[in-house]
Amino acid sequence: MGEGLYRKVQKQLDAYSVGFPATESGIEIEILKGLFTEAEAELFTNMTPLLETSESVAGRLGRDRSEVARRLEDMAEKGLLFRLKKEEEVKYGAIAFMHGLLEFQVNKLSREIVLAVEKYFKEGFQKAISDSAGLFLRTIPVQKSIKIERHVAAFDDACGILSRADVIVVADCICRKSRTTIDKGCGKPLEVCFMFGSMAKYYLDNKMGRRISYDEGVAILSEAQSAGLVTQPATSQNPGGMCNCCGDCCGVLRAIKLNPKPTDFVYSNHQAVVIRENCSGCGNCADRCQMDAISMDNEKRIAVIDYDRCIGCGLCVITCPSDAILLEKKPEEKRKIPPKNSLEQMVALARKRGVI
Repeated sequence: MGEGLYRKVQKQLDAYSVGFPATESGIEIEILKGLFTEAEAELFTNMTPLLETSESVAGRLGRDRSEVARRLEDMAEKGLLFRLKKEEEVKYGAIAFMHGLLEFQVNKLSREIVLAVEKYFKEGFQKAISDSAGLFLRTIPVQKSIKIERHVAAFDDACGILSRADVIVVADCICRKSRTTIDKGCGKPLEVCFMFGSMAKYYLDNKMGRRISYDEGVAILSEAQSAGLVTQPATSQNPGGMCNCCGDCCGVLRAIKLNPKPTDFVYSNHQAVVIRENCSGCGNCADRCQMDAISMDNEKRIAVIDYDRCIGCGLCVITCPSDAILLEKKPEEKRKIPPKNSLEQMVALARKRGVI
């Protein structure tokens, strides 16, 4: 039953989030075998993202309640199911590969699993991420890159997102930690991924992150942006998490960077503009850009922006010594308003992928 069972899990995961497509080599099955025992895989296929109590699952499957409760809790501890504790009630649900199974392995990464995921990225996952990137994570401006008189929508304000969170948890970046495991890390800050709400509580319960204050969050955000990381919350107005990503390690940015027009794959309302008369041609902005969107015209000694590649993060703005580059809102017809909440985000993502 083994191979067919893991293929069933693969197909189930392919219906969630950015998907989990099959590849010619079958490397995705090897990844699943490294995560799930056959018993765990079988139970996973009987779960959905709709949260249920262990009693409900046991009754539905006709199994012993205490045994099902033990197995569900064990899988939640291993990062194979999502768990929500509310007062005395505990509920469980199936999760996507990304964000979910992959990120929940942050405290138990092995070189073998990282290499397998790297292979999977090249063989099929990269395209799946690219195709759904804009509805998975979105790019918002570095805080200091927008002039104070320029209005920034609440959903494009990173500090505003932090201020509205009832619980803020910070965790290590799974992408940067994975790349470091195989000696390909970028050296940028590691503890920079924020979780909010029920996801934050799951991270706390599983000891995958630590609770912080708003002020600590702003300090971490500032450090991340100074180090050259792109701030990317989930694509909803009330996101469950916010990442700080680089073009060397981040699965999403790495995926869209491989395309000739990354702009087409991101959800961003801003773009960089060069003030030609101020530009000294120092090249700082080109060095900072995570999408290779800026090149230098050495003859004219000015920076040139490729608008097919600019994702409007603002990293180039905050280190320009001559104030020669700024971030502007895109033309109104090109601006987007993200879904109101995570449910609307997932529905939009599923519709785009043709799952529903």
